[in-house]
Amino acid sequence: MKKSLLALASGTLGLGIAEFVMMGILPNVAHDLNISIPEAGHFISAYAVGVCVGAPLMVAVARTRPLKQILLGLTAIYILGNVCAAFAPNYWMLLFMRFVSGLPHGAFFGAGSIVAEKVADKGKASQAVALMTAGMTVANLFGVPFGTMLSNMVTWRFPFMFNGAWGLLVFFLIWKWIPAIPALPDTGFKGQFRFLKNLAPWLIIFTTMFGNGGVFCWFSYVTPQMINVGGFTPGNMTLIMMLAGLGMTVGNLVGGKCGDLYGLAPVIRFTQVCMMFALLGTFFFAGVPWLAVALMGVCTAALFAVSPPQQLLLLQNSRGSELMGAACVQIAFNLGNALGAYVGGLPIEMGLGYRYPALAGVFIVMVGFISVSVYVRREKKLNSLLVQR
Repeated sequence: MKKSLLALASGTLGLGIAEFVMMGILPNVAHDLNISIPEAGHFISAYAVGVCVGAPLMVAVARTRPLKQILLGLTAIYILGNVCAAFAPNYWMLLFMRFVSGLPHGAFFGAGSIVAEKVADKGKASQAVALMTAGMTVANLFGVPFGTMLSNMVTWRFPFMFNGAWGLLVFFLIWKWIPAIPALPDTGFKGQFRFLKNLAPWLIIFTTMFGNGGVFCWFSYVTPQMINVGGFTPGNMTLIMMLAGLGMTVGNLVGGKCGDLYGLAPVIRFTQVCMMFALLGTFFFAGVPWLAVALMGVCTAALFAVSPPQQLLLLQNSRGSELMGAACVQIAFNLGNALGAYVGGLPIEMGLGYRYPALAGVFIVMVGFISVSVYVRREKKLNSLLVQR
């Protein structure tokens, strides 16, 4: 692996821990700050809001800066947010620091994707983006369970302190290993959004939001499903979640490889078909323990198999607006998370049980599949017209 890609992966590893560790330490945070579990859930939402705000903010402030400087600035914000979160004395301060911690997330992926594409060997751009994204999957495989364990053994503040220290290492690696890449041509603030006048980027954004959101319909409630329907104990969930992280890691690397070999949009479309069948299988076989775990692996692998192709495809469809275009994938991903968690919770509130979020997810993924299918058909038609000319 190139050192520059390793530096980017170390950054996405820290961002992955920052985003997902709150789900594992939520009860400890709620107890220590004397708030309810639903109130503590606002810390997850605050991070997602920060992701959505941070990308356009970066475009406004740093679009004329060299990419390496942008990454260093974003890492500094990441360090600040996590260190301050570790020492937050109350609900409001922690809520604000979670928002601050989310600000660099989408922007880092945006700038990092551009760097990864530029340093990649010829014909291996998708694999380079996959290697950058691998940090996020490793965070789910090892980082989040490790952070949860530290929270239970020491304090919920320790994972944030660890992440702040990790950020210092990320800062050093970016400074040392990322080459000096000139700033992108400045098209102005409005120019960064000009690509949204075309239909193709919107189709990719909808594909990302609904495709990934459908999986999160189910994944947001995977723990109660595994315990109440699959028959697992709470003590089993650490290993099960590590297996979910392993699926993400494998899917991410396979998706990047296949994206270079077979084309970005076809890989996305095929993977979303796998998502729908895996979610449908989960609905019918959630009560069979070994099959529920196997289907979970398929779902989480598919969730990250589409990530590198989606990231690169939107980057290719936003030339002249690359910073905002690449960051839009992370915005769509987080909007999909929020949509999925909400839609997946509706059948539970109606008393239908914990297997029904997977069924709801099938229909959400279907919207994403339709979007990418329209994109593929549209591209074929445009290419056909170019050939005729």
